[in-house]
Amino acid sequence: MFELRKGWFLVLFILFSSSIYAQDYPKRVISLGPATTDALYLLDAEDRIIANTVYCKAPQGKPKKEKIGTVIKVNLEKVIKLKPDLVLATSLTDKQQLKIMKDLQIKVIEIPLASNFNEICKNFLQVGQLIGKEMDAEEIIKESEGKIDSIRKQTAGLSKQKALVQIGAQPLFVATKEYFINDFIGWAGGINIAADLKSGLYSREEALKQDPDVLIISAMGSMVVEAEKKEWQRFKSMNAVKNNRIYVVESEKLCAPTPKSFVDTLKEIAIFLHPETKFKFTND
Repeated sequence: MFELRKGWFLVLFILFSSSIYAQDYPKRVISLGPATTDALYLLDAEDRIIANTVYCKAPQGKPKKEKIGTVIKVNLEKVIKLKPDLVLATSLTDKQQLKIMKDLQIKVIEIPLASNFNEICKNFLQVGQLIGKEMDAEEIIKESEGKIDSIRKQTAGLSKQKALVQIGAQPLFVATKEYFINDFIGWAGGINIAADLKSGLYSREEALKQDPDVLIISAMGSMVVEAEKKEWQRFKSMNAVKNNRIYVVESEKLCAPTPKSFVDTLKEIAIFLHPETKFKFTND
């Protein structure tokens, strides 16, 4: 009888401890970065999001969240009124505003901007740990890494295509090796011609000299993209223009991926670089 009671006591203790532990995780989260917002949705924690930025999008079919400002500046009055358990900021969030929130005893965690795929995974795992979804995050990362390995094996023996990725206009700004976009290009079987630049500032004349085979533009609004495509079309001797290989990728997919969406974008870029292969990815 003593052993039976001892067993029930252990079960009740575990259940009680788990309940208390779960309650420690934040229930009211404000996300100040698109990648962080996407991570919360991917980890099935959308019910915890009480607000995010104007750049954060809800997945198709999901209700929109209250907008709290931009990635850089937020409406502090709204933040205070919403009484968040946690604010997930980024390296771009205004430092003075972060200080004010912390002074008001609001818990703020800064998720740094990632410069490569490993850092994307590290940030994703951190979000998972903060909301009690660490095991889910680890599983998603593991699955994504497996798919990326498969894609890299398939592109390894293909001819290297020279690529240029434009992520800003006026001034023209491109992705160097300091951006995880460099991983996209390299792992898709390409060469980032802007990889070794000290700065992402670039010129079309320099692009003409380096003559990329493929030009990828981050969607910066339909009007901006159309204007940029038209501007590039003037350089008719450039391989990317001559062979009609100018592509547009949604900015969220290109500039703020989760480990899972990174895989999808990598596939898309691999097809851009090697359209003649009629790519069919295995082990998806």
